[in-house]
Amino acid sequence: MPHPELDAESLYRQLASQARQALAGLPDPAIVGIYSGGAWLAERLAAELGLGERLGFIDVSFYRDDFAEKGLHAQVKPSQVGFSVDGASILLVDDVLYTGRTTRAAINELFDYGRPGRIMLAALVDRGGRELPIAADFVAASVQLPPGQSLVLQRADDGSLSFTVDHA
Repeated sequence: MPHPELDAESLYRQLASQARQALAGLPDPAIVGIYSGGAWLAERLAAELGLGERLGFIDVSFYRDDFAEKGLHAQVKPSQVGFSVDGASILLVDDVLYTGRTTRAAINELFDYGRPGRIMLAALVDRGGRELPIAADFVAASVQLPPGQSLVLQRADDGSLSFTVDHA
């Protein structure tokens, strides 16, 4: 069911504005999206900010600390970082920030590509519930969800975004 309070398109515009300001004037800026929702957001941001050549995608499946528990998703995609990470100012983009474990895994994977000068985290929504000391530098909204529910970003065929609540 769609989440009544979260207009993903409106939140995207807020996040894009924050990203534009953050990346202005930074040396060697790049955008890396975490599959899948973060990748969708990163694609749009890179197109709007003219950073298409400095766009990457990460699938953190093999870097998660709960990989042995959860196993491998059927939708695993290869990570693609086709630019030099060394010294880059990277905007790491995810759709929903929750425990912090996905972010930690993404940072670990980025360091396999090189040593960034700086990594900033942007999330469309922060739902709290952190298990690791990780915070977003840029976030469009914060929400609280009851246990057993998760927020899922969806992308329509026309590219428009929406949030639904998944009941586990």
